[in-house]
Amino acid sequence: MNILLLKLILTPLLIAAVSLAGRRWGPTVGGLLVALPLTSGPILFFLALERGTPFTVNAALGTLAGLISNVVFALVLAWLVMARPWWVALPVALGAFLACAWALQFVTLPLPLLLGAVWLSLVLALGLLPRGSAKPSAASAPWWDIPGRMIVATSFVLLLTSVATALGPHLSGLLTPFPIFVSVLAIFTARVAGPGPTVQMLRGVLLGLFACSLFFVVLALLLPIASVGLTFPLAAAVVIAGQALWLGLSQRRPQPDLV
Repeated sequence: MNILLLKLILTPLLIAAVSLAGRRWGPTVGGLLVALPLTSGPILFFLALERGTPFTVNAALGTLAGLISNVVFALVLAWLVMARPWWVALPVALGAFLACAWALQFVTLPLPLLLGAVWLSLVLALGLLPRGSAKPSAASAPWWDIPGRMIVATSFVLLLTSVATALGPHLSGLLTPFPIFVSVLAIFTARVAGPGPTVQMLRGVLLGLFACSLFFVVLALLLPIASVGLTFPLAAAVVIAGQALWLGLSQRRPQPDLV
């Protein structure tokens, strides 16, 4: 019950904070923030408490591999949203994520090669993103915008965490980075601001996944030799430092102010 209450409280607070930050500093910054391990981090933390170190290390490696599925999702969504409405583009992109996750369950790589594969996929995807205009439309966000994001994101988290641990460490790890917050932000960004800012948000997500990947690397390396109470704060510190660097670079360029 305590874990359930934490999900019900923490998830909407996180999505609200990210949404407000993205509205304040633009879609690229919003994408960087949503690339934080906002769901995968807590899920792995609960797994460490409930399932132990070996299960969690394997799940962390699976989650790191699952970032490649996030890359595929972002690239497919970015191209489709430029030509199709979000309600067509998003299901196709989610299907691409699931197809990639299914294929990755048959692939096992040592940690250095796995991290290299993730970063290579990010570099390639950033180069393949469409180059559309980031100018937002004139529409304003409705009053229910952020509450709607909070409700949808929380529902996704409850659904995913209810089935993930039954799938085993590797497959549950591959599904842990399911693009919950990114999907929610993409829906509302596309509806309110249009396809250009949506692509900018997805670009921020891809940039943010470089630092996010280090979170799972730290878990995989330190959990076998350090306590949960030490490992997770260190992993969080690494990813926050990386995202802070990207945020500092992003704020040097003007961003649309509507997300």
